Amino acid sequence: MPLSKTSRSPRKTRASVPRQNNTRQILDAAEKVFAAHGLSGTRVSDIAEASNLPKANIHYYFRTKEDLYRATLQQLLEDWLGDASKWLSADRSPREGLEGFIRSKMAFSRQRPEGSRLFAHEILSGGRYVHGFLVDTLRRHVEHRREVFEKWHAAGLIGTVDPTHFLFCLWAMTQAYADMGVQMAAVLDKPRLTTVDFEAGCRTIIQLATSILPDPVAPPPVQDTIKTRPGRRRTTVRSARTRRAAT
Repeated sequence: MPLSKTSRSPRKTRASVPRQNNTRQILDAAEKVFAAHGLSGTRVSDIAEASNLPKANIHYYFRTKEDLYRATLQQLLEDWLGDASKWLSADRSPREGLEGFIRSKMAFSRQRPEGSRLFAHEILSGGRYVHGFLVDTLRRHVEHRREVFEKWHAAGLIGTVDPTHFLFCLWAMTQAYADMGVQMAAVLDKPRLTTVDFEAGCRTIIQLATSILPDPVAPPPVQDTIKTRPGRRRTTVRSARTRRAAT
């Protein structure tokens, strides 16, 4: 069954710190293995080896490989949405929110490229295991972010933009540094993207994204009165830039 809005967590037992740690350890390992081999090409024993846990432990927390795959995708998507909810909030200024969101997405692409590639592979395969999430949880999430952009626009803090398609562009630009990292590194003539490359990407995307912010308000021009012939005065207007050049 596809991933739905209802959390498909591992078998319900009494919660404990070791259990939570084991579950996270398994899901982190599964993210890398599924990204490398896909659902059909992955064996539970591969994930057990990657997580340094016995295969029996994997089956204790997840009944089937498909359950583990769904849980891996769910963890990934929840982490993504958490960053967006944190930064794209009406409680923040547009500049702070956009810069924070872009940097968090780029950090995700740098630190967890396998997760981004896993999601891309699932989407390219038809999105069977995330369809419920996409049409329910993600759709509602995007609608909430849309409301934030509309509030910013109503307050005169950003220009006119389609919030939904703007988010599509932010997703595409930031996730490309994970999904297309090999291509980018080849063009840059290096074995892999570096921290410097990701920072350059951050600055570039932020520059593009913040173009929806209004231009800084220029100070009002100053009127100068210049004496001409006796009894007459001529008024000229000088901008702040002209005044600075004259001093």
